[in-house]
Amino acid sequence: MMANPHAGEVEVMVDGIPRTARLTLGALAELEAGLGDDTLVALVGRFESGDISSREVMALLVAGLRGGGWRITAADLLASEIAGGPLGAVRTAAELLARAFAVPA
Repeated sequence: MMANPHAGEVEVMVDGIPRTARLTLGALAELEAGLGDDTLVALVGRFESGDISSREVMALLVAGLRGGGWRITAADLLASEIAGGPLGAVRTAAELLARAFAVPA
């Protein structure tokens, strides 16, 4: 199944297998719970300024992959290879955030 950008979906290649990621309301709530006192607005701001941590990138990817229907844990993703390496992971996480908050055309 290919990711549908109009539905806020992003394709993530994990261990050579294409996976669909999407920041659903549930995935966003899970992400926010994982951020503790931080807010999603602050997270978006850090992405925009380039001040994002690898922990936040991983949390975003796990939440998005879970929102896309894959029951993955952070430990599972840490042991996996993401296409494009660390930079690919950051780009994918940024794309997830952008699509989650984009106003439908």
